[in-house]
Amino acid sequence: MLRILLAGATGFVGSHVTRYLLARNCDIAVLMRSQSNPWRIVDVLSRLHVIRGDLAEVSTIADDICAFAPDVTVHLAWSGVGNRYRNDPQQVTNLYSSLSLLDVIHAAGCRSWVGLGSQAEYGIYNHAISEEMSTNPVTVYGVTKFCTCLLTQRLCDLYDMRFVWLRLFSAYGPADDSGWMIPYVILALLRGERPRLTRGEQRWDYLFVEDVAKAIYRVAAKSDLQGIFNLGSGEAHTVCSIVERIRKLIDPDLPLGFGEVPYRPNQIMHLQADISRLREATGWAPQVGLDEGLQRTVDWYRENRGCYA
Repeated sequence: MLRILLAGATGFVGSHVTRYLLARNCDIAVLMRSQSNPWRIVDVLSRLHVIRGDLAEVSTIADDICAFAPDVTVHLAWSGVGNRYRNDPQQVTNLYSSLSLLDVIHAAGCRSWVGLGSQAEYGIYNHAISEEMSTNPVTVYGVTKFCTCLLTQRLCDLYDMRFVWLRLFSAYGPADDSGWMIPYVILALLRGERPRLTRGEQRWDYLFVEDVAKAIYRVAAKSDLQGIFNLGSGEAHTVCSIVERIRKLIDPDLPLGFGEVPYRPNQIMHLQADISRLREATGWAPQVGLDEGLQRTVDWYRENRGCYA
């Protein structure tokens, strides 16, 4: 049985990863701050080893981590993911906590590190992005993710640990934070409101969160896999077309506020992952297409609107 230490289990992606790992009969310990709201995983908490503590002070829970003795650590935790935090100087605290966590799990005998990076590490491109392309992040968030990638990779080399870094493009699905575009549009339309939007000309790569979880499990379980990999659908759709598909699933007659929100400075207009490296290394490929994923997502929000009151 694979023993996995998971940081970030209460978040959107982390909650789906937690459930998928449990379905694969993994033994899971989750790091959880005292102030965390575990609503996404509250029904499975009894099946997890819960280690209470803050990544900012991970040395205080080092003994608990050592006692669990993880085979693999999956690091999904990050403070300040929302757009309003993208240039917050406090992003750098994530770098320090990630390095501290790596030191602790190395001392605990863990042999594998799987970290979640971001497309923001690349910067702005107008075509599909492969791992060989230059990194030129344009936000403090992207710079911090990239620095975390470089430093944890180097330390894993020094510690003789396996290093995997997954650069996630855009994930969507049930139980996402309401501030992101897809859940924002769904919730607004379910209330009969007109969502305020940009012109929607951006072409973005969205991957259903269930496929994200499957990829993370695949790399965690593949003990000989190392390196940096893109994680996306490999396809790009205009924001306008995605929003119109959502409206069709809810009420085709509802108005949409295209053009009411200006583009941000350094707005990314084309975001698309080349996922061939991950596909060839693991056999993983996205299984849920955009239409099915949006239908399942809309259905979930329709039934769980109370979570966002």
